[in-house]
Amino acid sequence: MSANTPDTQAAAGVFAAVDIGASSGRVILGRTGPDGLALETVHRFPNGVREVDGVLRWNLPGIFEEVLTGLTLAAARAAAGGERIVSIGIDTWAVDYGLLHADGALAALPHSYRDGRTEAVVPLVHRKLSEERLYEVTGLQHLPFNTLYQLASEPNLDGMQALLIPDLLAFWLTGERRTEQTNASTTGLFDAVAGEWATEFLAELGLPDNLFPDLIAPGQTVGGLLPAVVERTGLPAGTPVVAVGSHDTASAVAAVPALEPGFAYVSSGTWSLAGIELSHPVLTEASRRANFTNERGVDSTIRYLRNVGGLWLLSESMRTWAEAGLDIELPDLLAAAELLPPGGPQIDADSDAFIAPGNMPARIRSAVAADGGILPEEPAAVTRCILDSLAAAYARTLAGAAELSGQRIDTVHIVGGGSQNALLCRLTAEATGLEVVAGPVEATALGNVLVQARAAGAVSGSLADLRRLVAQSTETITYRPETSCPPAAGESPTMRALSSHSRADSAAS
Repeated sequence: MSANTPDTQAAAGVFAAVDIGASSGRVILGRTGPDGLALETVHRFPNGVREVDGVLRWNLPGIFEEVLTGLTLAAARAAAGGERIVSIGIDTWAVDYGLLHADGALAALPHSYRDGRTEAVVPLVHRKLSEERLYEVTGLQHLPFNTLYQLASEPNLDGMQALLIPDLLAFWLTGERRTEQTNASTTGLFDAVAGEWATEFLAELGLPDNLFPDLIAPGQTVGGLLPAVVERTGLPAGTPVVAVGSHDTASAVAAVPALEPGFAYVSSGTWSLAGIELSHPVLTEASRRANFTNERGVDSTIRYLRNVGGLWLLSESMRTWAEAGLDIELPDLLAAAELLPPGGPQIDADSDAFIAPGNMPARIRSAVAADGGILPEEPAAVTRCILDSLAAAYARTLAGAAELSGQRIDTVHIVGGGSQNALLCRLTAEATGLEVVAGPVEATALGNVLVQARAAGAVSGSLADLRRLVAQSTETITYRPETSCPPAAGESPTMRALSSHSRADSAAS
């Protein structure tokens, strides 16, 4: 059976994708058919950290309530169309976790990675496990909020078990405790070569050897819905929760619409994750010094990438401007930023100084000033600085990935919310000197649905087959490095590039 020829029985069903990011969450129905894939969002809800007694935490019980609401709506929508929900898949951000008592009760609201609690424990961890040794085993990029540092800051883990955020939501749906591999690989406690827990690290850090549940791979079943969930949602008894690439980036990369090898990707959202796909990790000292990470992807691939600053810089800036009483619409802001001349000041978008919430424009101007530059206060100037800095960071990161891995890069795919930002895509093409293919926006949900659909037999094949299905089902926009004359006065360079691209497409058809 080919990747775009669903099994007749499975085609009668739909797949529920629970896709939760750091600022919002959604429950989406995914349908497979002879013409490809289709997504329908049935519930959308806000998300964000909250400060509780001076600590940044996630309201995970509140998130779960929204998930149940979304699944209830999904069940009703499917039933109204004479369809059945075949399975449910969950993806979220990585690193964070909830601690459970032996009886399964949540010990406290989960900490957010944006909380600064790990700063003091990082050097204490490195006294027991050097950075070199950690990388030799885990291949994980050093970030101060990696899970092992968070766990090292916990005052007492006796009798506790840790479930990463998507695994915790799956536990509340099914009563089954598992740890999905792609997210496990972000903890700093996962062996990048063996694909198993690095149990010796747990022992050396004094962490319980059963701190995490057993591992499960994308495509395997976590368990069926609990009776209380069935009663609440109206879903059929026994509806399975299927493990997907539960780290949202793993699902997004699985849905990159690349038709040939030699592609790089940027999953662009709150964070940007820029890299390439490999069959084996790169665990060299040069890779460690460059702070590249080797995280698991779907089908045991390696996502060789770096976390790069993301559109959090812009969203947090817009929040600050709104609090100051400025009424700014994003399209107008981007249009004004695009008309500014190139060559303006840039910042290190990866700096830890930009992780926490707060007055982002002030921090950006301070960073520019520290480098001897001057950044005007106008929002358009700050926005152009952010996007120039992100594009430059993408270019540096991808060049480093190619050099350290020996893999050639011919095309850059930008997926996720950032693929809608035409200015960012154009600047990335300029900075990399490569063709940039933007889209799909919903790559994470598509990857989530595809893994479920393949597990159910609705589609089949390798990752390359799944990507061909995405390519035939979604629209993308291609940006090429500018080589022609400057735009006419008042004409947006990106609009000119898109108009030219559209004309070329029309002429070719």
